[in-house]
Amino acid sequence: MDTVNILGVKIAAVDIMQAADRIMQMTEEEGVHSVYTPNSEIVLNAYKDNDFCKLLNRADLLVADGIGVVYASKFVKKPLKSRAAGFDIAMELLPRLAKQKKKLFLFGSKPGIAEKAAEIFCQRNPGLVIAGCRNGYFSPDENDEIVAEINASGADVVFVCLGAPAQEKWIDKNKDALNVKVLMGIGGSLDAVTGNMPRAPKWWQDHGVEWLYRLIKQPKRFFRMLALPKFAVTVFANGRKFPQD
Repeated sequence: MDTVNILGVKIAAVDIMQAADRIMQMTEEEGVHSVYTPNSEIVLNAYKDNDFCKLLNRADLLVADGIGVVYASKFVKKPLKSRAAGFDIAMELLPRLAKQKKKLFLFGSKPGIAEKAAEIFCQRNPGLVIAGCRNGYFSPDENDEIVAEINASGADVVFVCLGAPAQEKWIDKNKDALNVKVLMGIGGSLDAVTGNMPRAPKWWQDHGVEWLYRLIKQPKRFFRMLALPKFAVTVFANGRKFPQD
């Protein structure tokens, strides 16, 4: 699969449909596969933390969740066609999972959110099998219990919604102990689908300013949003130093 190197993170050159196609292939293959959806903030963190960068690159699929990553790919002269947001890929996967009778486990967010998301997913995708739900609030002592719960559920795919970098680190740490096919980190997607933290309207998404919409709705995110200009400056200063395949 063709990739573009953004500050050391190797992003797959796929759109939403291609990503969903690849993930469904993973459900028929041997072994456990990891899928991460880095945005600008996550890539910047990986640039600063070599261990986290290596962790991301161990994934079976990395997609460009943020529009900033797409702009960065153009700057390094290997442009991605489009953003492939984790939420959109997940929504594309649901009817496919339902059709093929693959089991889905929802892991993350506040108590009750995963169950609410499960109801919405099943209403929108008749035949979808939810293997189980588990909130994302747990102590280290409960980790083995969660792994056992997921394994006992018979899930094929797990949406891990713990937020970055916690979800990526959890997947990487527990991957070998799980008997599933795909572990996919998709951040606040359960909150988005239940209305707990709604996504921006389509116009904002299509024009690459979903980040601005979220900032308007959640001003407390201001300091997190400072990562965006920092990412742009870092790409401008160092982005072309990283070799492309």
